[in-house]
Amino acid sequence: MKVQGKMFIWLAVFILVMAIVYGVWSKEPAGTTALFLAFGLSMMIGYYLAFTARRVDALAQDNKDADVADEAGEVGFFSPHSWQPLALGVGGALAFLGVVFGWWLLYFSAPIILIGLWGWVFEYYHGENRTQ
Repeated sequence: MKVQGKMFIWLAVFILVMAIVYGVWSKEPAGTTALFLAFGLSMMIGYYLAFTARRVDALAQDNKDADVADEAGEVGFFSPHSWQPLALGVGGALAFLGVVFGWWLLYFSAPIILIGLWGWVFEYYHGENRTQ
């Protein structure tokens, strides 16, 4: 993570320089503000990665002599059969269509979003895992 932290901090420095140059030359407030906000976001991510890298063990990407196989293994658990993202996608699409066609469409999309979100959060709390 040390490498990514340094990359984002250097990116933030570059964006800051470009924001200053852009602001002086163009005198356009919207683009200058967007560049300063991008600087802040890059700095936050870089600081978080650098801060976290001090607290975790060195990863294979921090070792210059590491092979690709050094980071092999289980990455995490990903649900192979979940239908909840589809419900959230349909509900989100309907919600954004509500902006175009009328806010009344949110009455139909909000329950779909809430049911999809509820189902996704509590997807594995069925059967033997259920608490009573």
